[in-house]
Amino acid sequence: MRLSPAPLRLSRRPALLALALPLAVALAFSDETLDKVPKSEGYCSRILRAQGTRREGYTEFSLRVESDPDFYKPGTSYRVTLSAATPSYFRGFTLIALKENREGDKEEDHAGTFQIIDEEETQFMSNCPVAVTESTPRRRTRIQVFWIAPPAGTGCVILKASIVQKRIIYFQDEGSLTKKLCEQDSIFDGVTDKPILDCCACGTAKYRLTFYGNWSEKTHPKDYPRRANHWSAIIGGSHSKNYVLWEYGGYASEGVKQVAELGSPVKMEEEIRQQSDEVLTVIKAKAQWPAWQPLNVRAAPSAEFSVDRTRHLMSFLTMMGPSPDWNVGLSAEDLCTKECGWVQKVVQDLIPWDAGTDSGVTYESPNKPTIPQEKIRPLTSLDHPQSPFYDPEGGSITQVARVVIERIARKGEQCNIVPDNVDDIVADLAPEEKDEDDTPETCIYSNWSPWSACSSSTCDKGKRMRQRMLKAQLDLSVPCPDTQDFQPCMGPGCSDEEGSTCTMSEWITWSPCSISCGTGMRSRERYVKQFPEDGSVCTLPTEETEKCTVNEECSPNSCLMTEWGEWDECSATCGMGMKKRHRMVKMSPVDGSMCKSETSQTEKCMMPECHTIPCLLSPWSEWSDCSVTCGKGMRTRQRMLKSLAELGDCNEELEQVEKCMLPECPIDCELTEWSQWSECNKSCGKGHMIRTRVIQMEPQFGGAPCPETVQRKKCRIRKCFRNSSIQKLRWREDRESRRSEQLREEPDGEQFPGCRMRPWTAWSECTNLCGGGIQERYMTVKKRFKSSQFTSCKDKKEIRACNVHPC
Repeated sequence: MRLSPAPLRLSRRPALLALALPLAVALAFSDETLDKVPKSEGYCSRILRAQGTRREGYTEFSLRVESDPDFYKPGTSYRVTLSAATPSYFRGFTLIALKENREGDKEEDHAGTFQIIDEEETQFMSNCPVAVTESTPRRRTRIQVFWIAPPAGTGCVILKASIVQKRIIYFQDEGSLTKKLCEQDSIFDGVTDKPILDCCACGTAKYRLTFYGNWSEKTHPKDYPRRANHWSAIIGGSHSKNYVLWEYGGYASEGVKQVAELGSPVKMEEEIRQQSDEVLTVIKAKAQWPAWQPLNVRAAPSAEFSVDRTRHLMSFLTMMGPSPDWNVGLSAEDLCTKECGWVQKVVQDLIPWDAGTDSGVTYESPNKPTIPQEKIRPLTSLDHPQSPFYDPEGGSITQVARVVIERIARKGEQCNIVPDNVDDIVADLAPEEKDEDDTPETCIYSNWSPWSACSSSTCDKGKRMRQRMLKAQLDLSVPCPDTQDFQPCMGPGCSDEEGSTCTMSEWITWSPCSISCGTGMRSRERYVKQFPEDGSVCTLPTEETEKCTVNEECSPNSCLMTEWGEWDECSATCGMGMKKRHRMVKMSPVDGSMCKSETSQTEKCMMPECHTIPCLLSPWSEWSDCSVTCGKGMRTRQRMLKSLAELGDCNEELEQVEKCMLPECPIDCELTEWSQWSECNKSCGKGHMIRTRVIQMEPQFGGAPCPETVQRKKCRIRKCFRNSSIQKLRWREDRESRRSEQLREEPDGEQFPGCRMRPWTAWSECTNLCGGGIQERYMTVKKRFKSSQFTSCKDKKEIRACNVHPC
């Protein structure tokens, strides 16, 4: 009875529990057996529990981790392969990683994460996202995925696989379908876990190193140095096992010390070049200021290097600045596999290590040389309470960087016995050099869109287009390139070669010339991207050769040299000094003799006179805060003198002051003094008097608002009489009294002795329509008598309140 593909496809929990059963090694199932399988709902549900007998010595299928390690490095990427020996095959599979002694029914039982390489072959299980299974049930002999190792402290991990072949499902707890990896100790104590083996790979391989700094205030907030954080220039090389750039448990060379304390790669490069027989490529990449920026603002620094059979290790380092002597890097990373091939990809998270030359404990500790010098060691979270990485519970240090080493090409005849998969071959045959992106750093774009369909549906040439969007132009003086890109193309099933239905890749770059001098041969390759649909053979060539000439005027004892490197810095800071430059032997003489060409040059260099040497100054600090909290103030910045006092006085300014402007200071409301109280508004009985003041300055910039401008108080002159006749009599007497006073003042104008006054003017308009205002009137002097000796004869002014009703 034949099983349909759907029941055969394993969901995760079946794989987990079945793999955990000691006796479920190789089991045969029928339809009836599957129907009787109990089901359980856990983290990975619908589990197949198998019943059957154990098959001994079964090796038809195998689970393998690249390089066959016994230990894993936390955070490192490993290629995992599940394969069937010829002529066997399998239709379905399940792959999972469990912590040791766990059954997998809980999320925390799983360790690390898988990464899909080929979506047409593999996928994550829909009901168990941590497991990998087949994308479609069909015959296959090999699948590959990446497994990212879990963080430090996880312990041992068991990688397990299950295989579906026709009606048979194979599980294995021991043997070829199970792989146990234990965590590698992060502190080596001066002893390497495994001896470095001789490499058996053929030809050469080219790699690209890309450095992703992750050290930022967000990830490492404690005492983060905001002003000067950076990564120094990367320096390293591909080398043989006879040369060690740096290693845990070893002592830092002078070159490593200068990188660790000063961020200077000059001495380290000199040391590497002195080992020209042991070094194939010097690895160099630019520094990063500041230490972290988004990748859409600044690309990650990278460098390319090559390895061969004798120089198959790579090491590099870069300083974490500012710091006493802290670095990150790799030491003797082996890129050669046991199967005589070249590692495809290495991904490694990095934590800082101490070079053992300075005893500082914080980023900006003053210089404190370690005497005697100590061994290189990784930093830990328990080193010192003042350390920025300190954790009283002793947890692991958050990684500060990640390095990705990816193979981009292979040259020469390869002899690895395990064939690469299609993706691997495509990666190798991709063009070795990519066009440099000439987009200015001041132009920020979105990613390119996918290519459009070709404008031609036949084998006539057409065009296809892709687009991107300009997000920001940081410098308007620098033009930004076009946002559209065009490429020639042809219709489906067509290629540039007439009459051919083969689709070919581009040619890879030419190999090196076969000889070091004279005339030799070189070759290049390409591969078939798509075979004819009718099944015919593709006859287009996949390899080309041509003659090449290297140094026509050479003899058998000639050697091929690299170009000269840059001149080193002058050995003196003032006066006369010396400087050097270096080159390396690219290819030794064919007759086996020693290379007689010089590998270094020295010449004199003149610096300014020692007594007139320019001041050696540190960079300016950031501007201080403004001296005021609002309005106009001053701010300062400083720099330090780094040159020696014996070289003379330095007249350069060490402090600068400039004006600074903050938002305006609040201005409170300003008013005049209160006026005199007015007369009572009633001649008898209860009344009121008022007094006023005027706003001289309205409040501004959030100042205190204006208080009241009018006040009133009660007044009572005398009791009013109830008898109306008596009241009328009082009013008449008052009116007569006022009239008599006016008659005394107006006829001769002698309000004051010695002068005659003009009558009062009319009251002016009220200053406010409501809420209280004032009115004014004036009396001016009409005539002063000559015989007058009084000083009181002057103009008069009266003020009264008006419009006192609320607004």
